Amino acid sequence: MPDLIKNALQLQAIEAFFYSYRAFTAKPDEMLGRRGLSRVHHRILFFIARNPGLSVSQLLAALGVTKQALNTPLRQLLEMHLIRSEAADSDKRKRLLELTPEGSKLEKALRREQDRLLQRAFSEAGEDAVRGWMAVNQAIAHPQERD
Repeated sequence: MPDLIKNALQLQAIEAFFYSYRAFTAKPDEMLGRRGLSRVHHRILFFIARNPGLSVSQLLAALGVTKQALNTPLRQLLEMHLIRSEAADSDKRKRLLELTPEGSKLEKALRREQDRLLQRAFSEAGEDAVRGWMAVNQAIAHPQERD
């Protein structure tokens, strides 16, 4: 593929990515905003929901942030009783995180909005397009797997 066409496609992909991300996060961001929360809180809730008993260090790795960056939003979620933190049986210094019933309810409501959007888009695009989209996203998210 000539460079000019490749560059134009990449610019279109970047633009499409920005617009789709905005659409993907709009409703959850609105719901979070009503509680005084933001995108980082949603990411924390999502990863804890997917991995109950996740340690703080595992959460740091999944989010790709520093301990300092995680401290305030994690504390806020704890104070709002959306997550709980308990010491691990094997090592009392290790904190394990899980959603409270209220946190689980919020995370499901946020995800439901995104599930609806993806379900509609996947249905419109078709199975082959979805597989291609997944492959592109995985290649962007995990470049080390190609190396």
